[in-house]
Amino acid sequence: MKSNPITKLFLLHKESKVKSEDPIATVIESMVDTGALAGAATLIWRDSKVVQIATVGWRDVEARLPIERDTLFRIASMTKPITSTAALMLFEEGRFALDDPITRWAPEFSKMRVLSSPNGPLDQTYPAERPITFRDLLTHRSGLTYGAFDTGPISNAYAEALGDEMDSHVAPDDWIAGLAALPLIDQPGAGFHYGHSTDLLGLLMARIEDAPLGDVLRRRIFDPLEMKDTGFIVPREKRDRRARMYGFDEAGRLIKRLTATGRSPLPERPEEMKYESGGGGLWSTLDDYLAFARIFVGAGAVDGVRLLRPETVTLMTSNQLTESQRGRTGMLSSGHGFGLGVAVVLDPEKADPVLCGGGVGSVGWPGAWGGWWQADPGDNSVFIFLAHNMVELNQFAQGVGFGVFDAILRFQSLASSLPR
Repeated sequence: MKSNPITKLFLLHKESKVKSEDPIATVIESMVDTGALAGAATLIWRDSKVVQIATVGWRDVEARLPIERDTLFRIASMTKPITSTAALMLFEEGRFALDDPITRWAPEFSKMRVLSSPNGPLDQTYPAERPITFRDLLTHRSGLTYGAFDTGPISNAYAEALGDEMDSHVAPDDWIAGLAALPLIDQPGAGFHYGHSTDLLGLLMARIEDAPLGDVLRRRIFDPLEMKDTGFIVPREKRDRRARMYGFDEAGRLIKRLTATGRSPLPERPEEMKYESGGGGLWSTLDDYLAFARIFVGAGAVDGVRLLRPETVTLMTSNQLTESQRGRTGMLSSGHGFGLGVAVVLDPEKADPVLCGGGVGSVGWPGAWGGWWQADPGDNSVFIFLAHNMVELNQFAQGVGFGVFDAILRFQSLASSLPR
């Protein structure tokens, strides 16, 4: 352990820091001290004001640059609710109906087939019973998946057709065509299968608007909400504010990573890259994501800026899955449902806070690399936790990398118990 330069810097941090009076900061400090996290940032907003901020540890361990309030993090799947919100803005404008087939905008999907077995041969298929709809994409019931989630031939087929999952060199039209040429793993509408549904939704929005997805999100959400630091690429002048990526070596010690896990982002996204992942490609900050999350406690509006009508927010935050679909997702606890792009708390006693906690009607959706949030309209509160925790699936099987989940759980518990 002593030969690890990152460990030495954590010891230096432990010896030099001033003890915090914030119990949340204290918890995270203890995890930074043990090397379970490089650092993390938390925020609690309640009753129209920020009541807690903690920035603990390092955004760049080697350079001894601390996590700060404006530190930029890759938010991974926390991107999905943003993309889904923008899609519902188009829905409100009558650009599509939820049960419209996506084939109007993506005729490539006109003749889809379904695998006889999700992990079976690619040539053993049967026709899809109906087209994929926009509602299917918003609820992950399209029959699409992530290649990394499957062990059969479909996994390699996804990789070959689509490239990397977030920073892909495959151009958007080619990406859509490549995905449409592959069989689905289930009938459209049949079941919840977490995967590329939101990525496809984002690229369809780009076609509808005849503009890159990043421009669509900026015009519709980022600029109106003054989310000045959120985007698919970090401008050069802001790159020193990025949190570096950290993971773990074979011994479970924290190490610097050049990239994230699996077929994920490149170390530096090329500025000319056309593909933009509406399912996981955004960078953001505490305050930017707070501005977005507040639409769920403000019935679609933030400080007088309205993105969605109240009735659309109600629809978005209402469970869309059947009891059977909820029971076999493998991702949703018995206390959660899934709306249009967000998990929804149905039973607080049974809800898994790693997805999101809060009272009935609370929503959220976490990111794979340590990002987490929840918005509780009943409590008029938003909680946000941001970190970089790049752990491989095989490391989880060995018990490595779970510190971030412990930190999130303890943050959620402490945040919920703070006096008003």
